[in-house]
Amino acid sequence: MVSKGFLMSCLGGGGREGFASRSLSPRPHYPSMPKYPRRKSTVEVVGGGDLEATPEAAEEEEKRVALFSVVGMACAACAGSVEKAIKRLPGIHDAAVDVLNDRAQVIFYPAFVSEDTIRETIEDVGFKAELIQEEMKEKSVLICRLRIKGMTCTSCSSTIESALQDVPGVHKALVALATEEAEVRYDPRVVSANQLMDAVEDTGFEAILVTTGEDINRIELKVDGPFSTRYISMVNNSLQALPGVDDINIDPVLHKVTISYKPDQTGPRNFIEIIESTGSGQLKASIYPEVRGKGFHRHEEINQYYQCFLWSLVFTIPVFLTSMVFMYIPGIKEVLDKKIVNMLKVGELLRWILSTPVQFIIGRRFYVGAYKALRHGSANMDVLIALGTNAAYFYSIYTVLRAATSPNFMGTDFFETSSMLISFILLGKYLEVLAKGKTSEAIAKLMNLAPETAILISYDNEGNVISEREIDSRLIQKNDIIKVMPGGKVASDGFVIRGQSHVNESMITGESRPVAKRKGDIVIGGTVNENGVLHIRATHVGSEGALSQIVRLVESAQMAKAPVQKFADRISKYFVPLVILLSLVTWLIWFLAGKFSSYPKSWIPSSMDSFQLALQFGISVMVIACPCALGLATPTAVMVGTGVGASQGVLIKGGQALESAHKVNCIVFDKTGTLTTGNPVVVNTRLLKNMVLRDFYEYVAAAEVNSEHPLAKAIVQYAKKFSTDEENPVWPELQGFIAITGHGVKATVGNKEVLVGNKSLMVEVGIHIPVEASEILTDTERMAQTGIVVSIDREVTGIIAISDPLKPGAREVISLLKCMKVKSIMVTGDNWGTANAIAQEVGIDTVIAEAKPDQKSEKVKELQMSGLTVAMVGDGINDSPALVSADVGIAIGAGTDIAIEAADIVLMKSNLEDVITAIDLSRKTFFRISMNYVWALGYNIICIPVAAGVLFPFTRFRLPPWIAGAAMAASSVSVVCCSLLLKNYRRPKKLDMLRMSDVVVN
Repeated sequence: MVSKGFLMSCLGGGGREGFASRSLSPRPHYPSMPKYPRRKSTVEVVGGGDLEATPEAAEEEEKRVALFSVVGMACAACAGSVEKAIKRLPGIHDAAVDVLNDRAQVIFYPAFVSEDTIRETIEDVGFKAELIQEEMKEKSVLICRLRIKGMTCTSCSSTIESALQDVPGVHKALVALATEEAEVRYDPRVVSANQLMDAVEDTGFEAILVTTGEDINRIELKVDGPFSTRYISMVNNSLQALPGVDDINIDPVLHKVTISYKPDQTGPRNFIEIIESTGSGQLKASIYPEVRGKGFHRHEEINQYYQCFLWSLVFTIPVFLTSMVFMYIPGIKEVLDKKIVNMLKVGELLRWILSTPVQFIIGRRFYVGAYKALRHGSANMDVLIALGTNAAYFYSIYTVLRAATSPNFMGTDFFETSSMLISFILLGKYLEVLAKGKTSEAIAKLMNLAPETAILISYDNEGNVISEREIDSRLIQKNDIIKVMPGGKVASDGFVIRGQSHVNESMITGESRPVAKRKGDIVIGGTVNENGVLHIRATHVGSEGALSQIVRLVESAQMAKAPVQKFADRISKYFVPLVILLSLVTWLIWFLAGKFSSYPKSWIPSSMDSFQLALQFGISVMVIACPCALGLATPTAVMVGTGVGASQGVLIKGGQALESAHKVNCIVFDKTGTLTTGNPVVVNTRLLKNMVLRDFYEYVAAAEVNSEHPLAKAIVQYAKKFSTDEENPVWPELQGFIAITGHGVKATVGNKEVLVGNKSLMVEVGIHIPVEASEILTDTERMAQTGIVVSIDREVTGIIAISDPLKPGAREVISLLKCMKVKSIMVTGDNWGTANAIAQEVGIDTVIAEAKPDQKSEKVKELQMSGLTVAMVGDGINDSPALVSADVGIAIGAGTDIAIEAADIVLMKSNLEDVITAIDLSRKTFFRISMNYVWALGYNIICIPVAAGVLFPFTRFRLPPWIAGAAMAASSVSVVCCSLLLKNYRRPKKLDMLRMSDVVVN
């Protein structure tokens, strides 16, 4: 889930109905509820004495966790009301409400409150509640990531995937050939990460643990000095005593201390200070050096193939020269043809000696890979290579031994075939891993954005800087104040507390234009400060930062398989056995044809007989077929496509989203926050009773101040203008506040009953709406504004007109979508008048208004039933059901965390034009996938018959095995290079012509 820290803004909706479903909250608890409390309540025992009972005192009795089903919630305002009511109870440790799943999780002390009391409290708020589950004490599903070495084709990845899937406790396993990683969802109560690694290694591949998923906030420290048993115990006890420390693991051999902690309470600098103070100056602690990351392993693999290829050339070039060049040079030919024993020649013996290291030492990896595959009942590319080279090598040994023992045997060896075949395949693998490394360059660039150091500053009580020091950026803790110089990188997510500047955020959001920053503005770690000095308070550090979360999201996207890849997986399952069968059939046909003289003897080259000719055809068929190209066709394109998308500010969550997005022919747009800016402002007020405007707004603001609704916030913000103290206004006393889902609010202010909401609310409660008020509402809707009706003591007192301006370029984007033959529809919770006015302004013909969240989802399903491939674009909580229902859910990046999580594609810049970029990129990516399949399948369909000698009777053309091996290696490289062409992707030129001018609201 992308951090709200950098994707925060406003939530939209549309009208009172739409906005009611999109309430703002400081930081939503969705989708994973908090496990640890943020506040504690105190309960006093009445009846005298000095006994005071508190939850803190009740720590001896273990806290309990209960999960309730809450029926009737439709927005975050409802969730907020439930959460506040629960937290007012005594003995509540913490509470979190998930509006999307109709759940409330409560951590409480049974000595002070019971499940029944909590349930009754929820029902008192107006929602039906039922206890579902107790004692949810630990996460039931974790995600483990493993790096796997030794995979060569989809057969390998399928074998590992099946082995992991068969482990008890594993919910789902994905193995990606292109990234050489496995992502496993598992139950830690049933299976451990070490057991998952053992399962991989049992299949014959090496597994390296990347993360267990248990400790997101974890740091490894290196301790230098006399790390004795005494010091280890002291360090362990001292660290364990710190607040917020969850787990400590000390490795005395490596002098490594691994600490899992809560960043809200402590951090790495505290740990270093504790370790060094514990050792009385004899111990020094620092961040443990990271030397075995993904880049290291990729570089190591590239280097291994490069070294193997060079060594193979050392032996193969002499074999090639003695076999095909020196035999035509007088003098050297006589030396090579000199007989040693019987018919055994010097050249044959040299080739045997030189090719043996290539076959068994340099080519050992193919034997190992083939053995691993066959041991588990599968066959991969290594099996084909091992069989092909062994056939050539051991037949050559047969000819050499027979020549040595026979006075008249004239045979031809194939030592150059096996050695050259291995050399060309190693060259192909080297080029392949080199190209595959480039497919993940986007992630590497993202990971390298974070600066290595940061300037930590301290203030005194008067706000003056008293100290500055440079620290490792990994030592930044929450609430630290960081100084960023002009030209420097922002070291952590946070907000500006002093200074102003322009920050280039293009590396994160894809937005090329620098963004102005001043006090209170959010900044993102990894962005560049262009001018001016900024003092930033860190809010999200380490793995919580936006950059880290984007990297994790893109990595997960690259792991996910596109549905079209299943096609390749099915073919690969039978590919190698079929190729072996074709190879044997080819050899048998040519052998029998030669034996029974079915073709002229003139067809047989002078250097071989009919058996050898048949053998060469059989080996060529075996080594020219390439399952690797099929296996790499989809994942390499997905890797490059998602990486390019991230650099353009479009986060695509995997192959499924890419494949679905290229088919989209209908887009459903939410209105507020999607087509409009989502920043509503009061533009007009019409009073229907004689009263002072300030008094009117005091009543309205008092009723709306407890609502988290964007319209309510706009009204309260406007009402502050009439207060004597605009910063800290005082509103009249409020009683009996009720939020009415999809309509508005009701409260008693002073001694007057105040209703603030839409026209439907007034009709439902039986308040008469005068003709004048109806006319004002009609005019308001005609101007694409939202009319809010205010009733005081059951009489309509005034109408407040609120405007939400269109986003820049909205009309142009809808027009471009029409050119792309994509139908646009607007679905909103706003009233019909406002909805039609906005739709007319942007050029949308089909409008559905006054739609609640479930109705939006139903509309999406209706469109799908009609045969359309539907994308939903939204930004709020009430869009989440529709985002999930759509074929492709596209979330505006400035929207809520839950909308972002529910979506398949996230637009980080929150620009509508990126909807077009997302669809166009998906079409280009899928085109590359299609081209890869055409290349891989076409290559095999054409080359296998050629290698089998289909053209030989007509043209005398044949593919020697070593050329067939080179062609096989080239096919994989070609597929990867075809995918790499996506790196040159440029968004449609028409988008660059859009004038995206800022909207200014007075």
